[in-house]
Amino acid sequence: MSRSPLDRRTLLTGMAALSAAATVAPQASGQMVKRLAPTATPTRIAFGSCAHQSKDQPIWDAILAAKPDLMILLGDNVYLDTRNVEDMKAKYALLAAKPGFRKLRDAVPIVATWDDHDFGENDAGADYPMKAESRRLFCDFFGEPADSIRRSRADGIYTDYLFGPAGQRLQIILPDLRWNRAPLKTIDMGGQDYETWAKARHAAGKSVPGPYERQPEEGASQMGEAQWRWLEERLAQPADLRILASSLQVVSDFPGWEAWINFTHDHQRLIAAIRQKRANGLFCISGDTHYAEFSRLDLNVPYPLWDFTSSGLTEVWPVLPPNARRVGEAYRSQNFGLIEVDWAAGAVQIGIHDVVGQRQLAQGLRLADLRVG
Repeated sequence: MSRSPLDRRTLLTGMAALSAAATVAPQASGQMVKRLAPTATPTRIAFGSCAHQSKDQPIWDAILAAKPDLMILLGDNVYLDTRNVEDMKAKYALLAAKPGFRKLRDAVPIVATWDDHDFGENDAGADYPMKAESRRLFCDFFGEPADSIRRSRADGIYTDYLFGPAGQRLQIILPDLRWNRAPLKTIDMGGQDYETWAKARHAAGKSVPGPYERQPEEGASQMGEAQWRWLEERLAQPADLRILASSLQVVSDFPGWEAWINFTHDHQRLIAAIRQKRANGLFCISGDTHYAEFSRLDLNVPYPLWDFTSSGLTEVWPVLPPNARRVGEAYRSQNFGLIEVDWAAGAVQIGIHDVVGQRQLAQGLRLADLRVG
């Protein structure tokens, strides 16, 4: 893997400026949440997903020790898995009580999206009946103001953030892949349940994808038309570096679990939008999988499309699904991601770090390579 060394003096200078730029905003529930001013230019951005509130969470200390300017939570930030609002509240309270999370929340601005478990149920989509209640609790917990558009959109909590001046402008885009998601389609398992089918394939030495099939139909979408129009408009905004922070993997090649590739039209429309809007400087980060890996797509894209998956903060998956676009090895233990931006060199370093902060995977990018030709 290529590695791009960063100028540590640049990072330390940026951190000092960011400390002055961070403000504190009240949550609707009365808690306090740090905000990062739009004029700030973050250069160290941590990210992660899949933190079960009932488990020990020592990884927050490692994240805090990495001194990020910003933390992006990519979903499954709690595991609600209920239709009882009081149970939902109790599970958020368990996360809030974790000492490591409290320290991180008090020191580092956090932006977040949700995935299925904090949306409400495993692999849930548009037909989940408690999504309004889930949204209210999510927005309260992450300090969305009472007039936040995330509280009132008709079709979900999607949003984006812009930081920094021209020449160092960072855009972070957080789509909502749950609120309007069409029903999933399962593969043919010969009448068996998934567990029996998967065990038989594993015993036969075959790869074991998840149970979901591709959906090529144009109307099958994770996001819905209104969110798509919003995303295309946001990709047209001026930015020097863009992070598409997706709860699900964007680039992986048919793992069989939930991923962008399962909705063929969405997958192709994203690539077309990057090209048509000349959205330079974009790479993806994602969660959900319970393992970490890097994926790269080179075919029929305006420039190499990277996806850096970090999962989970507590969760680990026992079987590694296939992914023809995987670059290098996957890392299969608790982990978080760290993005380090060197604006002077036009370089970005993305690392996957373990529960004590040691880097296990790394990849360097040059912004000059992420440009529409």
